[in-house]
Parts: sequence; C-alpha cells; structure tokens
Amino acid sequence: MDTAPSALPSTSTPAQDARNRRKGATAAALASAVEWYDYFVFGIAAALVLGDLYFPAGSPSAGVLASFATFAVGFLARPFGGVIAGHLGDKRGRKPMLVLALTLMGVATTGIGLLPTYETIGMAAPVLLVTLRVMQGIAVGAQWGGAMLLATEYAPEGKRGIYGSFVQLGVPIGVVTANSVFLLAGAFTSESAFAAWGWRLPFLVGLLVLVLAWYIHKHVEETPEFRAAERALAEKEKEEKGQATEQGADKEAGKEAGKGVGKRKGGDRARNSPLRTILRGHLGTVFLAGGSFAVNTATFYILITGVLDYTTRELDMNRGAVLTVSLCVSLTQLVLIPASAALSDRIGRIRIYGLGAAGIALWAVPMFLLIDTGSLLWLAVGTFVASCFLSIMYGPQAALFAELFTPEMRYTGASLGYQIAAVLGGGLAPFVMVLLLETTGTSMSVAAYIIGLAVIALGSIKVLADRARSR
Repeated sequence: MDTAPSALPSTSTPAQDARNRRKGATAAALASAVEWYDYFVFGIAAALVLGDLYFPAGSPSAGVLASFATFAVGFLARPFGGVIAGHLGDKRGRKPMLVLALTLMGVATTGIGLLPTYETIGMAAPVLLVTLRVMQGIAVGAQWGGAMLLATEYAPEGKRGIYGSFVQLGVPIGVVTANSVFLLAGAFTSESAFAAWGWRLPFLVGLLVLVLAWYIHKHVEETPEFRAAERALAEKEKEEKGQATEQGADKEAGKEAGKGVGKRKGGDRARNSPLRTILRGHLGTVFLAGGSFAVNTATFYILITGVLDYTTRELDMNRGAVLTVSLCVSLTQLVLIPASAALSDRIGRIRIYGLGAAGIALWAVPMFLLIDTGSLLWLAVGTFVASCFLSIMYGPQAALFAELFTPEMRYTGASLGYQIAAVLGGGLAPFVMVLLLETTGTSMSVAAYIIGLAVIALGSIKVLADRARSR
C-alpha cells in the first residue's frame, strides 16, 4: 500500500541521511510524548478532581459526567486542528505546523494548571476550563499528523512501519509519565493538599513543551518527501507557464493564452488545495480510516480514564493502586508497539491491524468480568491483555494511514481519518461508559459498546484490504 518512496534525496550523503533520520525520528517521538502527556493529564484529573472543583453542583456522578464531557470537548476540537494544520502542512510544510501545535499545547496546559476553581471565580472557571481544553484538542489534532509524517517521511525504504511506531510510542510514554507525575503528586501531598493544589503540578510541566517547540524550529529540517513534492510542483508550474508563453505568438493568440493561463491557474489552485482534493475524491478513504480506528481510541480511553473512575468510585478500589496498574500496563506497550510495527513491515499492515481489532472484540466481555471482581490482580490481567491487542493495532497504524494518501494530501487525509476516530471513539468513550453504567447498572453494556465499534472496525479494514488488493 506504499504510495511513495521513503528514500531521502540523492543530494545528501549517507552520513547526513542517517543523521537527519535520527534527528527527525527523535524529534517526532519527543513531540508526540510531550503532547500526549499534556493531553492525558487532563483525563486523569477529570477522573479524580475536576468534577468537584469546577462542576460542584449535583451528585458525584453528575460532576464526573460534566468533567468527562469537558474531556470530550477536546476531542470534538481535534478535527479542526487536523484540518487546519493538515491543509497548511501539505502546502507549507510539516515542521511549522508541528511547532505551532506544540506551542499551543504548552500554553493551554499551563493555563489549566493556573486556572482558579469554581469556588474562586464562579461560572468563569468551567467556561475557561472548556476553552483551554478546546485549545488542547486543536493542538493535539494538529500535532499527530506533523509528528507522524516527520517520522515516516524520513524512513528508509521498507521501514516506514517501525519509524511510524516511534510517534505511536508517544502515547504510552505520555500515559506512563502522566500517571507517574500524578502518583508523585499524591505521594508527597495529603488528600486535602492534593485537591487544593497538588493536582496542578502535572499541568505546569507543560512549560517544557515550549522548549521542545523551539528546538524543532531551530534544529530539525523539513521532510525529504515534502521537499520533493514541492520541487515537482514548482517544475510543473514552470512548464505550464512556458507552454502558455509559447502560445502568445500574436496579439489575439496572446489574449486567448492569457485566458487559458487564468483557467489553468484556477485549476492549479483547486488541485493544490489538499482539503478540497480530499473532500472531492478521497472522503470515503478518510471515513474508512476513522471507522477502522475508533474502537482502538475508545477502548484506550476507557482503560485510562473510564476504568480509573469506575474502579475508584463504584468498586471502591485504591486510587494509587489503580494508577500503578495503569502505569505498569502502559509500560508493556513500549515493547509491543514497535514489535507489531516491525512485523507489519514484513507481512503487511492490514494483517496486523485486523488481528488487533479482532482481539479487542473477543476480549471485551472477559476484561470487564475480571475488572468487576474488584481485585487488583485481575484488573491487571484484564487491562494487560486488552493493552496487548491495542498495541498490536496501534503499532502499524501511522504507516498504514500515511500510505493511504499521496504526499501532497497526506497530512490532511491522515489527520482527518485519525481525528474522526478520536471523536467517534476516544472523546465520547469515558462519557458513554459512565452513562451506560448509570443507565444499565452493568459493565456488560460497556463491553457491548466496545464490540459494536470493533465490528465497524473490522468492516472498514476489510474494505481497505479489498481496495489494496485491487490496486
């Protein structure tokens, strides 16, 4: 399914190639890790403290629903970030949009850490919280495509999967770091101090994102595939201008040629608009990509936020112990994600991707049966197996989405597919989980929700596989 070569331009030396690849892959992985850390600390805080501090009216479950709704707002904003950054990233470059996304995330996360509560400023507090969460959503929506392309478009031939997995590793690294910082904040503060100010410390770490944004701006070059696409477009425009000039042999012919050039320029503008190209000719592929991945994002956010709320509020399990389990489970993804990505380079993306989706469907019911025991051991087993299937699916996903689109529209197309999945799956999943539990009184309803999304994923994957075979 690879639509474009992954090699660097021949004008650079092998040593420069290797150095640029290492620098690009490292910058992409770090950008993904710090961006996801900033994004995940909100989810953990939403499950633990934000409901009481910013939505105090009503029952405890109503406060949690309100904070998870705010959590979901960030996901609703992600497609806007993906569209804006994707369009500009396909026209202006991957690096500038990644720098902008990191800067916006750093400002928003730090702002949440400094935000007064409802008790201090009243209704302004939840309004500002939602606004800052929207900024986080726009930032992460813009970031993923830039980081993913910075890695995959620097990849040598045949290794796009493993290079793309460096960006995917940002998710477990972000989860591990966010959980670790929250555990430390809880360990060194009392319950009252944690609720008063300790929870703010993980958000203030967001200032480090601004340092990384500056580094990428100063020291990382634009990707070779984007530079090659820019050169090809410039040569095409030069050739068309030359042809138009030749047609102007006399005055009348010159007028007609001028009209023709105007029409061609208008056509070029249409062709050079990545968003318009996607909407007119590739929207089906975008929705298939989103449909294939929604189950992954939904299950992931159910595990790191929904289960955290469920086990501590409904099953009365210890918060620190549950966070520790989540941290340990996330550590296993650091091995499984690159392993599945490397395997996809050998036997194909779709096979590995589909195996992960099928595993999620089959494990949904057993996972919740184990969680419902209230045992830390069975919680660890249930979430560990689920995490394995998520990693198998997540490893090759960056390369798969990159290969669905050609370079001139890749940032836009891949970002839209990913962010649609984030809205349909991840953003609503913790909210839907709490709502289902409150309505049905059983966790099996949440398992059924996951299975339904998995069926959609498997159907989308089959269509993508059929299209790949036809090509």
